Amino acid sequence: MNGRLLLALALSLTASAAGAQKNPDQMEWGPPPEGLPPGALLSVLSGDPAKAGLFTIRLRFPPGYKVMPHHHPSDELVTVIAGELSLGMGDRFRDKKAMSVVRGGYAVAPANMNHFAFTKDGATVQITANGPFAITYVNPRDDPRRKK
Repeated sequence: MNGRLLLALALSLTASAAGAQKNPDQMEWGPPPEGLPPGALLSVLSGDPAKAGLFTIRLRFPPGYKVMPHHHPSDELVTVIAGELSLGMGDRFRDKKAMSVVRGGYAVAPANMNHFAFTKDGATVQITANGPFAITYVNPRDDPRRKK
């Protein structure tokens, strides 16, 4: 490739990504998607979790936050931005079987694999997945949508 073609490609990639550029002070926070327990906060960084296609969100979990065993229809790519998040795989919540993921850590929850998450002291995580966002709990009684 010649220099001009590389420059044009770089400029087009920069222009297409410009809409998704946000610094932390520009993020707007609100309630999490339905299906997550109350108390978390959500910021959409790119895409639309309610629609088909790639999206990236940040979630702030307060101390003591817990999401019981569940799965999603697409892979979840999780990066811990702040704090510490414990993740475990399986149909039952077993805190002793969970792995602690610290700031800068990364985990993948494959599509349809049951997993759970919790934080002792609070955490902020970034999740990239394919929408629309959906969550199915192993035990329907754990689904916060049933408790309304």
